[in-house]
Amino acid sequence: MAIDPSIPVLVVDDNTTTIRIIRRLLLQLGFVNVDDACDGAAALAKMHVKHYGLVISDWNMAPMTGYELLNAVRGDPRLMRTPFIMVTAESKVENVVAASKAHVSNYILKPFDAKMLKAKIDAVSTATAERPPLRGGI
Repeated sequence: MAIDPSIPVLVVDDNTTTIRIIRRLLLQLGFVNVDDACDGAAALAKMHVKHYGLVISDWNMAPMTGYELLNAVRGDPRLMRTPFIMVTAESKVENVVAASKAHVSNYILKPFDAKMLKAKIDAVSTATAERPPLRGGI
């Protein structure tokens, strides 16, 4: 089951070039409703105003990292089921484990292309359809 490309997607990264690249890849995949935020705090504020069907966030940002954003999203009953893909240039095992324990939907290493991004999004779509409710039964 593929994610509907008309869903709103939020791309979170403190590097504007990376945002442009991910936005372009999403457009190649047919996504047309793509917003962006420059850090976790800005993303969280946007998520409280608009429902996003997918968040793609960098890990390394300041003042609020992608990992902190993930934890905030998973801790908020209104946001906790939002599919969340973590993006990073670092392949540290401890980061992958921490993100997994925080219920990240998927994890992708930079650099990546449209084919890899599509595979990760498709995997998130399938997992979201099959997974049981997260904490709190939401």
